[in-house]
Amino acid sequence: MLASAIPCTSQASYLKTYKGTPYQDSRYRGGAQTIPGRIECAHYDRGGEGVAYHDADAKNNGSGGLNPRDGTYLNQFRMDEGVDISYTKFHDQIDNSPYDLIQPSENQLYVGWTDPGEWFNITVQVAQAGVYSSDLLYTSNRGGTISLDVNGKDATGPITIPSTFNASDPIAWRQWHHWNIAKGIMKVQLPAGTSVLTLHILTEGNMNLAYLDFKKSR
Repeated sequence: MLASAIPCTSQASYLKTYKGTPYQDSRYRGGAQTIPGRIECAHYDRGGEGVAYHDADAKNNGSGGLNPRDGTYLNQFRMDEGVDISYTKFHDQIDNSPYDLIQPSENQLYVGWTDPGEWFNITVQVAQAGVYSSDLLYTSNRGGTISLDVNGKDATGPITIPSTFNASDPIAWRQWHHWNIAKGIMKVQLPAGTSVLTLHILTEGNMNLAYLDFKKSR
């Protein structure tokens, strides 16, 4: 499903009242993520619960949880925020197993422990108005659906995420780590300039979402 272009007045009104800001830290330069280009899910906006994201609980189950508070950048990445974040690990064939459909980069940050009803915002800077398609690097042990808003308006409708479950894997917990790229998973109309994308988890959850690669659609 492809939504029609968002009226300029609606876009301007949403951006005027939005209180979130682009992510930045000592390693990441910050500023709006750019389209065309790669949009990192873990670099969702600052602003906190109800502004930049909604999460089912306030605990970060990845950073500072599964990944212990040891002073390292990756283990403690945004650990005081509710969005659950982890990163790909290549020891013990966690994220580089034979059951990957595509092998991700090591130390790739991702949003995980997703539940239906959760969402997060990402401020982007779009070079040219038009229709863009996107690939998604993800895992999903039972499928599900997501959607994308542009400046507060639904731009895609429900998007089906194919399951990456593989019954041949003898390690049960690794069903959360079978990586895949969904090519052209969505098409979306984007205005030029600054916009806020909202990624919603609609059904099933239990997905790991790493990044969206946007390119101009022909």
